[in-house]
Amino acid sequence: MTMPSKVKLHRGSNTLELQYADGRQYQLAAEYLRVYSPSAEVRGHGPGQEVLQWGKKQVALTDVQAAGKYALKLVFSDGHDSGLYSWGYLLELAETEVEKWQDYVDRLAEAGLDRDPEVSVVKLL
Repeated sequence: MTMPSKVKLHRGSNTLELQYADGRQYQLAAEYLRVYSPSAEVRGHGPGQEVLQWGKKQVALTDVQAAGKYALKLVFSDGHDSGLYSWGYLLELAETEVEKWQDYVDRLAEAGLDRDPEVSVVKLL
């Protein structure tokens, strides 16, 4: 099973730490977890319905709750609290963080959007 042996919310660094019995350890930033939420609000209800999240640079994790023995419910400072992060999905996010983050940044740039909610991007032709 992909269930971590320990989960810690670090409010100072705004990260979720996952520790596994085999020694693996990951620190996932709140922004990363927020923009890759498994909720229908982010993923949509099918392929091609995903909603690109932007302006989430300052979002914080405010609470972490167990959802049975199979997932976590994460609560964010922007009010987002839907979507259950299964143990398998959290491990996938941890193991593919570099690739997923670069894809996210590339999609933001392509859409003319920014991570910072205070920044507006203007595309010049």
